Amino acid sequence: MSNKEQAAALPSAAGGAGSAKYSSAVDALAQLRDEATNKGRQVPIVCPGHSRPIAEVAYSPVTQDGSFLISACHDKQPMLRGGKTGDWIGTFYGHKGAVWSAKLDSRAILAATGAGDFTAKIWNAVNGDEIQTMLHRHVVKTVDFSPDDRRLATGGNEGILRIFGLDSKGEAAPEMLKHAPVDGNTKAPFINKAVWLGPNSICTGANDGLVRLWDTRSGSVVNELKLGANIMDIEHSKQLDTLSIASGDSVSFFKASDFTLRKKIDMPVHFQQEGGVSLHPSGKIFIAGGGRHGGSTQGALGVVKNAVRVGELDSDLIVYVIDYETGEILERNKGHHGPVRCLRYHPDGKTYATGSEDGTIRLWETFPGSPKTTEGAEELPAPAGTEVQE
Repeated sequence: MSNKEQAAALPSAAGGAGSAKYSSAVDALAQLRDEATNKGRQVPIVCPGHSRPIAEVAYSPVTQDGSFLISACHDKQPMLRGGKTGDWIGTFYGHKGAVWSAKLDSRAILAATGAGDFTAKIWNAVNGDEIQTMLHRHVVKTVDFSPDDRRLATGGNEGILRIFGLDSKGEAAPEMLKHAPVDGNTKAPFINKAVWLGPNSICTGANDGLVRLWDTRSGSVVNELKLGANIMDIEHSKQLDTLSIASGDSVSFFKASDFTLRKKIDMPVHFQQEGGVSLHPSGKIFIAGGGRHGGSTQGALGVVKNAVRVGELDSDLIVYVIDYETGEILERNKGHHGPVRCLRYHPDGKTYATGSEDGTIRLWETFPGSPKTTEGAEELPAPAGTEVQE
């Protein structure tokens, strides 16, 4: 077959054969190249530097110096980056185990980390100096600053929520709130997430499928949600009074002030060991990523024997953008070479960060190629029925 005949046999972008767009063999090869490289797909900013799986990404609020992005990684070295560009700023050295959680305070002056070396640490986020080490008896999976930045909540495999006063510089013993075993278990559940909802309230998510709301004044649980599966991620959107929770095979959205269910959406991925969810500041869309249904840990193409449900190939590598109201998948963004483990929207909603098993962080545009990318999140109204907190 001649080059011209080969070109004529190739389908055009509109579905026909031999269109004007691909009128030569050179153009035909260009078409094949376009299809092979998925031309038109969003190309994210890749932030290298880590060498092991990313466990958490978290943005600071926008400060007078801009926004910042901190990452927790199993390579023991949490990193600080510019929130908009992803440019590396510094690395915190000192942990001797995998770092599972990393957060910045409201001014991005202090950083907190929790790790597999049974410690949580407070750092000077400006110069990278270690300020304080808090000893635990097991792996620390989650850390979070209180709204006034004067306390730090930690939790992990010990099943104890600890609240440290940062003014005491480690001299005072922390408040300890124990999670009781449920359903006949003899061991306390692992705490995967701890999130402050207010000055005296903390929400925790554990592998026993319970989300507990704690009153720090009484040290007791005042409300709880029973989701029936491992709680992998919790995000509190204060302005939308919303808790976004990734658990089991679904994402659920609750009113944060009274724990009433707003919406539950089944997902194309699961949250048994990895993944998360983040709600856009407008409340109109959200992003999610997790593990492949029925997928084998022995390889990307493997499937667990007798799997009841098998997800689409490479679904664990995809960052899903989903319509909040309808649950429709709007985008399937590919770029990571390992399962998506964590993700968060930037405070202004224009971009979002994802972290993966492949050891990279990627920054994506919320509206690639759209004027909304530069106009800001305020262009999207909050969904109907959502009470926006002033």
